Amino acid sequence: MFEPRIALGTVQFGQNYGVANELGQVGIQECGRILDEAFSQGVDTIDTAIGYGDSEVILGSLGLENWKIISKLPQLPESVFSNTFGWVLDQVTASLNRLRVGSLHGLLLHYPDQLLSPVGKDIYQSLLRLKEEGYVKKIGVSIYSPTELDSIFEEMHFDIVQAPFSILDRRLVNSGWLKRLRDANVEVHIRSIFLQGLLLMSNARRPQKFDRWQSIWSEWNRWLEENRLTPLEACLGYVLSIDDVDRVVIGVDSHAQLCEIFSSMNQRNLSLPKWPENMDMELLHPAHWVSL
Repeated sequence: MFEPRIALGTVQFGQNYGVANELGQVGIQECGRILDEAFSQGVDTIDTAIGYGDSEVILGSLGLENWKIISKLPQLPESVFSNTFGWVLDQVTASLNRLRVGSLHGLLLHYPDQLLSPVGKDIYQSLLRLKEEGYVKKIGVSIYSPTELDSIFEEMHFDIVQAPFSILDRRLVNSGWLKRLRDANVEVHIRSIFLQGLLLMSNARRPQKFDRWQSIWSEWNRWLEENRLTPLEACLGYVLSIDDVDRVVIGVDSHAQLCEIFSSMNQRNLSLPKWPENMDMELLHPAHWVSL
């Protein structure tokens, strides 16, 4: 199915990533097959980051003509606070060299909380300057929770916001931020639609540490059976039914997995599972899973 709103996430190109990943880092030949397949299906956007291991180097070696590249800045170290723009420029220049492109379509802050620090305004002005000088077309932030936007957007405007969002994690809608971003003409890119693959796993494959949320998995399985859907069809169908979402970032471990995703895009208007009103943040935030 032709779905231009899909963006290809590439963290797996540069490192072993994801609770459901059984194949490890994707080999370079497989990366090339994935890129070719995605492009043939109308995908034109690649999401990567300086912190994604070798991802940018591998992408650059494969050739990125006709792709829109979005990358992300790592956290600004305190040692460079006196020369914020110099550090940001060095990071972006190195990124462009690795990617072998002349400019980025988008540059996001991977740690937007730094915008509230004493050098926050310097960081923001540095991003604006990169945009003015043609290094990047659009600037933005990658957030972990919509609450991070409450303070940031009082003083700063961005072109893109990337946020976690899924059939399980609907904070972006429930908080009102999805509508606010659209009203402000901000592009909304969503990620974690499979919750690192957790929503796609069977009870037998799901790590035992997630058994504490058994009531959620029971409801999920009941609802899937009632609607005669696979987990993949449900996850994709829900997010693609949200018109205010501009891009859906999807990462894969193989070419076969990408083909399965494209064949499972079957948008339907469905009632939603009966999830708890207040979802446990330990479940929605993968950074917390290490301590479970």
